[in-house]
Amino acid sequence: MWAQEAVPTSLGENMRFKVILEPSDEGGYTVYAPSLPGCISEGDTLEEALVNIREAIRLYLEPVED
Repeated sequence: MWAQEAVPTSLGENMRFKVILEPSDEGGYTVYAPSLPGCISEGDTLEEALVNIREAIRLYLEPVED
């Protein structure tokens, strides 16, 4: 299953990302953003998985401070 998620960026804009949700063997869902390598999360419910991937995407896009 896939969904599109709007994620606010540090610039105050919303970016949309396609995310893939897959049922986990242990229960719950694994979710990842194919356009952001390594950006993956999980949740016990679909709603929780989507909340968690929004946060993961936001952190993935956050600028790294030196």
